[in-house]
This record gives sequence, structure tokens and C-alpha cells, in this order.
Amino acid sequence: MKKATKVRQLDPQVREKISLQGLLLIFLLAIALGAGGAYILSTFGQSLPILKSQSNKVRIGKVAGIFDKKRFPDKAEGILKEGGIEGEGNFHLERPGGESQNVYLTSSIVDLLQFVGKKVRVWGETFKGEKAGWLMDVGYIEVL
Repeated sequence: MKKATKVRQLDPQVREKISLQGLLLIFLLAIALGAGGAYILSTFGQSLPILKSQSNKVRIGKVAGIFDKKRFPDKAEGILKEGGIEGEGNFHLERPGGESQNVYLTSSIVDLLQFVGKKVRVWGETFKGEKAGWLMDVGYIEVL
């Protein structure tokens, strides 16, 4: 049989000193890693492919808003352009048939600006416009 080895206990003061030094070292290391990581991200973050934002790229099939056919029963599609007509709407849909076929749009739900230049289908609620032939409050949009 093996002879049992006796484990020597550290002096409580020495053990406490080692524990405090270890905690201090871990704390300082965490601060250094955090600061270093923040510096690297702030300096090189925009060039790292994994961190590049994909939100600016609007793609076919992207949707936004609230799909509720009871609340937004009207539908139109065309190329979304900036600009209303004489104070009505902030955007409009260009559709075949010329300016008389434009649908003038506003929306308190969807940020239409990110869809400018895209072919889209919108659902909304039609309002009577004084200058616009068709004025719609958009509740839902889909990129075609």
C-alpha cells in the first residue's frame, strides 16, 4: 500500500494574499481585453466583413410594416420615388401610363425612404387628396 502524503496547509495570510493578487490580475486583464477590443472595433470595425451592416441592402422579397388587409385594404405597385404632389404625400409610385397613374404615398408605419428606386407593392388606406389622384397611407410594403 502507498504511504499517504500529507497535504500541507498554506498559512491563511498567504492564501488571502494569493487570492487578492489573482482577483486583481483577472480584473486588470478583463479591463485590458475590453479596452483593446473596443479600440480594434472602433478602428477596424467598418472594414471587417462580419460586422458590415446588411440593413442598407434592400432585396427582393423584403417586407416591412403591418400586414392587415382590414386596416390596409388598398394595394398598388410600381417604382417608388421620392416626392409628393403640391404638399400631398412624401413619395409616389411611378406606374405605367404616365403621371396621371402615380400613387402618392405617406406612411407613419413604414420608412419608405429605404425602398426608393425599388419596384414595390404597397398595401394601405386611400384618402381623398385635393391634388393627388390617388393618395395612400402605406401600412405594408414588399419589394418585388
